[in-house]
Amino acid sequence: MERLRTLLVQPARMIRSSFTCAGAPLKRVRPFRVSPFVFVLVCLLLAGAAPSERWGFWGHRRINRLAVFTLPPEMIPFFKQNIEYLTEHAVDPDKRRYATRHEAVRHYIDIDHWGKAPFPEVPRNWTDALMKFTEVGLLQPSGDTLLLSRDTVDGRVLISLDLGAGKVQAPYASAYRSFFQENLMPQYYEDEWRVDCDTLRELFGLSAEALPCASAYAVDHFSEYGILPYHLPVMQRRLTEAFRRKDVPAILRTAAEFGHYIGDGHVPLHTTENYNGQLTNQVGIHAFWESRIPELFADREYDYFVGKADYIADPNAYYWEVVLASHALVDSVLHIERELSETFPEDKQYCYEERLGRTIRTQCKEYAAAYHRRLSGMVEQRLRDAVHAIGSAWYTAWVDAGQPDLNIDRYELSPGEAEELRALEERVQSGKQQGRAHE
Repeated sequence: MERLRTLLVQPARMIRSSFTCAGAPLKRVRPFRVSPFVFVLVCLLLAGAAPSERWGFWGHRRINRLAVFTLPPEMIPFFKQNIEYLTEHAVDPDKRRYATRHEAVRHYIDIDHWGKAPFPEVPRNWTDALMKFTEVGLLQPSGDTLLLSRDTVDGRVLISLDLGAGKVQAPYASAYRSFFQENLMPQYYEDEWRVDCDTLRELFGLSAEALPCASAYAVDHFSEYGILPYHLPVMQRRLTEAFRRKDVPAILRTAAEFGHYIGDGHVPLHTTENYNGQLTNQVGIHAFWESRIPELFADREYDYFVGKADYIADPNAYYWEVVLASHALVDSVLHIERELSETFPEDKQYCYEERLGRTIRTQCKEYAAAYHRRLSGMVEQRLRDAVHAIGSAWYTAWVDAGQPDLNIDRYELSPGEAEELRALEERVQSGKQQGRAHE
């Protein structure tokens, strides 16, 4: 305590690599000026983390907590007062995987399912993407099924329906887009999407006699491969509106959960169909990269000083850049581990450790250290980038909301919110995730 007290009262000074946090030296970097108060806060952050949790818990809590210190003076007092909430509730989206099947797809995108970088086949706009990969069809009284298709004629993109005797068509970007937004988008969270036959006839300007239709339907073939870069701008808008209303519960809840999704966007294996090495006989690499590596090296070696939050001028483009930057690392994540596994002694790759009274099989420390060295700081850089991105997202939402005054007391959960979280925790304890598991 005396050491901390001395640091808090002495003037700003040069903090060098000989200082330690939580018993481990900070990464050796060129000396720079930093407030001793910030240094102490970071040390306390590091000391309070549970090292045995995966990125999904340990990492999300850590990066949300550190993101607070990227904020400007007008924001940081409010966020510091509520830093425990932002830290603890960073993991709520992962918990919600146990409550609804619609949650999992928000955490990833298997972008390589749709082609090769830079993935021109995938529209960057959410409505356009869903329109392109949603099947719409109708069942005729005769029992035949007809499917709508997208055609290009003389440079014009049309939605078409082949009636046998000929095709009927409508403008894709105007008429079909309006049809899709009005009739299908509102059903996104429904188990089945239904289409009224009359709306299909109106789309093509046909009578009941010209288009016999017993029933119609739509099937989303896109979302199962993940919607992460489309969900991030949604969260950006939600946080902006919460700031605009000065709705404290909504600000904190949205900021905490937004940080989680941004963190996921910085993990390479959240951007590929081979998300756990299951397609290349490398099952378990997801936890190896995002859990075992940070667990062993984050507190001992990583540099958490990432600078000030920046304003994001174009959130949609920014979040796509985050995801594509992560995906560009996928080949290295997989190839390096594959190469290492072929040269490292097999009996030195996996070891058994005691965790919370259980014996678990995990990568040996020596093997993890070798992988960490070969990755050349990749995990650290993605963690640092995530911290900065989260702070920048929070800052951008506040600016876009008109920079409201945040002179607000520390928030306490209402009884209703506490009950909701208790119920969510019960779902987690059931151990049954809905949707695709993330490892």
